[in-house]
Amino acid sequence: FQRCVGMDALNSLHSTTYEIDEKHGADYHKRFLEFVKMIQKENLVIGGAMTDPKGDRSKGPSEQDDPDLFTRIVDSDEKGVYVSGAKAHQTGCINSHWIILMPTIRLTQNDKEYAIVGAIPADVKGLTYIYGRQSCDTRVMEGGGDIDLGNAKFGGQEAMMILDRVFIPWDKLFMNGEFEFASMLVERFTCYHRRSYVCKTGLGDVLIGAAATIADYNGVPNVSHIKDKIIEMTHLNETIFAAGIASSHQGHKMKSGVYLNDDMLAQVCKHNVTRFPYEISRLAQDIAGG
Repeated sequence: FQRCVGMDALNSLHSTTYEIDEKHGADYHKRFLEFVKMIQKENLVIGGAMTDPKGDRSKGPSEQDDPDLFTRIVDSDEKGVYVSGAKAHQTGCINSHWIILMPTIRLTQNDKEYAIVGAIPADVKGLTYIYGRQSCDTRVMEGGGDIDLGNAKFGGQEAMMILDRVFIPWDKLFMNGEFEFASMLVERFTCYHRRSYVCKTGLGDVLIGAAATIADYNGVPNVSHIKDKIIEMTHLNETIFAAGIASSHQGHKMKSGVYLNDDMLAQVCKHNVTRFPYEISRLAQDIAGG
């Protein structure tokens, strides 16, 4: 569980840190590679924290009435920097070992203190999690519900992260004020992440199989409208899969050596995921009896 967002963060930072260094003569890429070596050696899970609460969407970070609606640097010393703010909708953050904080929006010269990328341990001092409830999470406490547990020990979690002067040492800092690269990072992260939504087709496979099994139980597997619905479910599911795989196949090599998948096909994959799983679920209900 929860490898995809960290993978997307690492991939997008590989090329972005390389290109920041190319322009500014910094050593972010070297720091980043050392961090990746540690993550790989210890087999750690990374949470990618990009989404800020944002506040008034018509205003940039530096224009907000509350400066902590976007994560920002509030202080620094010879050892590193201190950040405050929040990250919303953080699926899997509590299951992760490390969190990578990233900007969530295009930034300007006035937003330099918000141009921050850094890695923090998930239990770092000054970090508070506000845990989010999910609609069906009481089912795991009901008897005979093992089939619903998924990964019984490490299932999905979601929280808001509140950062109050959280310390990031210099060697875990991968962007520090280079605001002109914020949009590049966001766009590349989004490209990877929306392609990774291809995983939703695994859930689709399970739902299609369940619907077909119910049709067998009900004695109607050969009824024409039942077959048509299962075919349509499969068509929608494989369309999601096709866009995600095609995006990866059409990837191109970046300056740093990492590959970036095709942007347009990644957006199509995500767009399909915002629509098709709901139609697949509706068809499954029809097959089950309406």
